[in-house]
Amino acid sequence: MRVKTGLSPVVAVVQSRMGSTRLPGKVMKPIGGRPILWHVVNRLKAASMIDDIIVATTEEPSDDIIQEWCRLNGTGCYRGSMDDVLDRYFYAARNAKAKTVVRITSDCPLVDPALVDRAIRKFSEGGFDYVSLDPSFPDGLDAEVFSFDALEKAYMAASLSSEREHVTPYIWKRTQLFRVCKIMSETDRSNMRWTVDDERDLRLVTAIYDGINAGERVFHMEEILQFLEKNTALLELNADIKRNEGYAKSLKEDKLVQQAG
Repeated sequence: MRVKTGLSPVVAVVQSRMGSTRLPGKVMKPIGGRPILWHVVNRLKAASMIDDIIVATTEEPSDDIIQEWCRLNGTGCYRGSMDDVLDRYFYAARNAKAKTVVRITSDCPLVDPALVDRAIRKFSEGGFDYVSLDPSFPDGLDAEVFSFDALEKAYMAASLSSEREHVTPYIWKRTQLFRVCKIMSETDRSNMRWTVDDERDLRLVTAIYDGINAGERVFHMEEILQFLEKNTALLELNADIKRNEGYAKSLKEDKLVQQAG
């Protein structure tokens, strides 16, 4: 049963595309017999404060498979710009009549619905335009919650490629314009990487699903941590990958454009 608030509808917009450079087609890679995208959506369905889930993919022919997956699984789908992800997010949220937007990426098959609810609940208390889980949580549990009004302001004003590609930097970088809150983890686990960007990540996440006999049930961060405490060697599988490489690359591109101008 969904918990209705004055900020409803709360819409989770899951950005997803097949064209990953490091792991092409990753969102359809199977874990436990189900595509990564299925796990993301299934886990979000367990969040009590989300009213609707929309997959925001691109108009590229390679992403037809994502639209078809959404159709077969009864999940909403919006198709838009490949490079201007902020544009895609804005129209996906607007078409869904979202009042509150939850940003999730489809490379996070361990996203924790309890933590997503925690972020939405913090947002619903009032006083904030944007709430997110701090990087002190394991990479791959990312969740951002923001008002549609804040998204619209970003859509209208953001000009840097990093702000268009990564959706929310225009909001969280401008604390003079937006009220921003980041929820900290009680224990710093920023060294853990649970997202899926390449084969090493996929091996780790698959080992977690297999190791806890997850099947299709929804489990939480604590169970993963308990498993990894007994299987610490698994953390070495992707320990050398830097966090947020994509955003760092976009920032470099911003500088090159500014220097050229």
